Amino acid sequence: MTRVKTGLDVWVEQGFAPLKGKRVGAIVNPTSVDSRFRHLADLLVQAPGVKLAALFGPEHGVRGEAQYMVAVGDARDRRTGVPVHSLYGSTFESLSPRPEWLEGLDALVFDIQDVGSRYYTYVYTMALAMKAAGKAKIPFYVLDRPNPLNGVAIEGNLVGERYRSFVGLYPIPNRHGMTAGELARLFNDEQGFGCDLTVVPMEGWRREFFWSDTGLPFISPSPNMPTSDTALVYPGMCQGEGTNVSEGRGTCRPFEQFGAPWVDSDALIARLEREKLPGVRFRAVGFTPTFDKYKGESCNGAFIHVTDRDSFLPLRTGIAIFQALYELGKGSGFAWREDAYEFVDDVPAFDLLCGTDQVRKGIEAGWPLDRLLEGFETQARDFAKRRERHLLYALGS
Repeated sequence: MTRVKTGLDVWVEQGFAPLKGKRVGAIVNPTSVDSRFRHLADLLVQAPGVKLAALFGPEHGVRGEAQYMVAVGDARDRRTGVPVHSLYGSTFESLSPRPEWLEGLDALVFDIQDVGSRYYTYVYTMALAMKAAGKAKIPFYVLDRPNPLNGVAIEGNLVGERYRSFVGLYPIPNRHGMTAGELARLFNDEQGFGCDLTVVPMEGWRREFFWSDTGLPFISPSPNMPTSDTALVYPGMCQGEGTNVSEGRGTCRPFEQFGAPWVDSDALIARLEREKLPGVRFRAVGFTPTFDKYKGESCNGAFIHVTDRDSFLPLRTGIAIFQALYELGKGSGFAWREDAYEFVDDVPAFDLLCGTDQVRKGIEAGWPLDRLLEGFETQARDFAKRRERHLLYALGS
């Protein structure tokens, strides 16, 4: 197997030539490493003619030390001594670089692994930084990396205007089939950022590749995304954050397993099997989370086994799961999350994640699964056309 070269690997071979003579800010996390596991921050500090002036940390921090939705403060990077500015605080305004942080910079570089699902916040960190860079007239570079779910399959609806948040800032589907670099091109064009954008493409990546086809090691991009198998189910199972069902945080296999103390595993699996969901089987499990929902409590639920990744529909599967949990737990345990979520307190978290209230209201009304998803395929097809001119890697090649 030929290993894909990431945008960072391409730049390492070029000796970071585009950055020579520049003061650079870098938006990074633990995935920002080359094929020899050298971190971009460490490489830039050593690169001749390049001055690393600042690091910017997204959700979970520069070195990945923080849990989800935990504000990260400013500091100095312990390895390089470079100032670190947090792009994930306690308000929506904290998600964008402050103008004073950009003063004196000649370039901003983004190099973070995405997971191919619209809830994952790093691409919005990228977009907000691009917007700020456009205003400050600072060139912005994206070092591209693979979409672990491939660059062909698209599934889901587009986020409605009322449901925009940091888990769905722009109208893209739940599974978008684009790389971070391609999304940067789309955002810059559609949102009018006016950013001087350069994407450094990968070499050897094909759109049909899943992560295991790339030859690259999977480095956890966030504390609850331990494997590429996690990423595969995430477009459906992240919606669990909008309920009181444990999505497996605080266990070794988050998002692949889910449950709650009140769940009857056998009844749940029997209900799901009625849907004849493609490419997936379910196994009864019990687990005790070490943190987050039901910390220290015994939970019952199911484990998601993807048997055919090509036919598997993660969003359809996830919605079927929460429909079944609602039906089985209504009045005896199930509840929608009611507290503020990702800086929004006037829209239910489940609706923010779905990008619409259609799914939640339909579940409550007892609609069949196909009706819950009504209109989603049309929206996905429309997005496929929208994205075409922003793609860097040809379809079918």
